[in-house]
Parts: sequence; C-alpha cells; structure tokens
Amino acid sequence: MADSSDTPRLTRRRLLLTAGAAAPLATVAGAAVIQREMPWEPGTADRPAATDGPQGGAVAWQFFNAAEAAFVEAAVAQLIPRDELGPGAVEVGVPAFIDRQLGGDYGSGARWYMQGPWAEGESTQGYQSRLTPAGLYRLAIREIDAAVAREGGAPAFARLASADRDTWLHRMEDGKLELPTADAKAFFQLLHQNTLEGFWADPVYGGNRDMAGWTLIGFPGARYDHRDFVTRHGEAYPLPPVGLMGRPQWLRQE
Repeated sequence: MADSSDTPRLTRRRLLLTAGAAAPLATVAGAAVIQREMPWEPGTADRPAATDGPQGGAVAWQFFNAAEAAFVEAAVAQLIPRDELGPGAVEVGVPAFIDRQLGGDYGSGARWYMQGPWAEGESTQGYQSRLTPAGLYRLAIREIDAAVAREGGAPAFARLASADRDTWLHRMEDGKLELPTADAKAFFQLLHQNTLEGFWADPVYGGNRDMAGWTLIGFPGARYDHRDFVTRHGEAYPLPPVGLMGRPQWLRQE
C-alpha cells in the first residue's frame, strides 16, 4: 500500500496475519434496510462490467452495482496489493468472492438469528447488528462515497489516489469516520475479514485464483493423501496445491 504521511502503513504482512471481527453496528430503520439489501437488478443503468471467473472467462456480478463494485475493488487492492510476493486481492478475484457471498445465504444472514431483542452486545459476542452483511455493505459504501464526495476531493472512494484511500481506510479502522447511520469501523472489520476469506478460500468460491493465496503460504489445499509427508518434519511441502476442482491447468483447454 502507498504510504500516508499522517497514518501508519497497512502492509500485506499485517493484513494477512490479522483477522477482523464485526463489532456492534448502528441501528437503521427496517424498511430502508430491506430496500438497501436487495441485490442489484440486471438491466439497470448501473450495470457493472463482468469480472474474470476463477478458471478464466467473464462472470457477471451477482450483488454489487457499479459503484459498489468499484469501491470494493479499490478497497481490497489497498488491503492486499500486488507486490513482489505475488498477485493481490483484485488479481486473485477477491471482489468476485465477496460479491457471491453477499448475493447468497451469507449476505442475507439466512442461517443467523436476526430478530430482537436488540440489546447492545459485547465485542466478544460476534456480529450484533440488525443489518445483514449485505445490508451493511450496501449502506456503508453509499455513505462512505458520499463522505468522500463532501470532503475527500473526489466523487467517490474508488476515484481517490492510493495514498488517500489508505487514509480513509485508516479512519474507518480506527473508528474516526462518522457516518450518518452505518458503523464505519464495523464495516472495515467485515471488509477486512471477507478480503482474507476471499484470498484464501478454495477457488471454487470465486477468489484465490490459481491458488495464489495458498501458494504464498505453502498450503497444500485439498490433496487427499499426505501420508508420505507426515514424518518429514521441518521440510517444505514440495507439491503444488490442489483445489476442490483440481488444478487450474487440468480444467483449461490447451
């Protein structure tokens, strides 16, 4: 990530070695939340461009509209940038991973208890918001882009220079960005958590393209038999990772 003069540097090592847990979030009127959680409808004017699939080929966005897709691509590029160690979050498909998660059961909190009573929870109790993950993304991105337009010198977060994006992400992380209704710190924690998940999840879910995340940390993936290596302590694992769908080269036409 680019350095910012008044904030500490967010490094790839730091982002990959720490995990974010969602904090309690602000209350939002129920009707507005439901409307904001609805997926983007195909055919509308803000259709985002298709993204690359985990095995190649264009794949349409399932949840994000164009402004949301641009925000997420810009944000995750700052959290895990491409560098000398390998591709970053954008290159391995993390935005597509997050999009698919938010467009499914995770995004809607389908398996979560999402009813009252709405007492204030503790940070140790996990997700405590009335908003689903999809609702938090939709609301927070809209309000952050509006805040950037008011005071950031750009029409939206995705249009900021890299160093300025860092500054805004630090404000979210540190709880120093006040938004009308969304909790910016909780949103940053959720975005950070989902970015790490997309970087390391099996490629079948849309991220970790070519198993770049696994290669970076030496994870063997879904190989079925490790018996030959169980007693070889202290040695680097010599075989490339394998995903649930095999190796990418096995699925591509020569």
